[in-house]
Amino acid sequence: MTASLLLGFTGLCVLLAITPGPDTFLVLRFSIAGRRHGVAAALGSAVGGIVWATVVAAGVAALLEQSATAYRAVKVIGGVYLIHLGIRTLLEHRRARAGGAEPEAAERITTATVPSAFAAGLFSCLLNPKVGLFYLAVLPQFLTAVTFGNALALGAIESTVAAIEMVLLAMLAARAIDMLRQPRTRARLEQISAGVLTALGIGTAASAA
Repeated sequence: MTASLLLGFTGLCVLLAITPGPDTFLVLRFSIAGRRHGVAAALGSAVGGIVWATVVAAGVAALLEQSATAYRAVKVIGGVYLIHLGIRTLLEHRRARAGGAEPEAAERITTATVPSAFAAGLFSCLLNPKVGLFYLAVLPQFLTAVTFGNALALGAIESTVAAIEMVLLAMLAARAIDMLRQPRTRARLEQISAGVLTALGIGTAASAA
């Protein structure tokens, strides 16, 4: 790999990282619960990207490109998972309100744990076949020699760039939410994030058809 190719690939990763996607909205959703939760979701997504890069580097992701059935199956599973996250957010919010909890108690009810936030980010990325296909389609264009090590190195760069962007997003979002933690504002943010996740999940699953 040459320096110019590395710079070109890094620039592409930066452009892609600032483009909103399912992982972005997932990080924002968990940032509502707190900075640590948003950062955990961001890191989980980054680890998922490393896993995809390893799979592609080993040549296994070629199966998804060649098999329409495998691609649709993974896509549907990913869509269903996003729908699950969205519906669960709405149910938790309604349960908190039905219980007549004070804002602080409602926050404890609707706040996920840091490990669950990490797991959500991880599985959201792992169940998105477009991540694997991106690596499969883009990495060879920036490699002078297609080897496992070179492909994995580019995958690590992409995951690192994405992690930095999403961690910064989580920290900024959590700070903004701390400033706007009125019950009505919090409820609206919960509903919007749940709706976006559900819509993304429905769109992902529907596009598989």
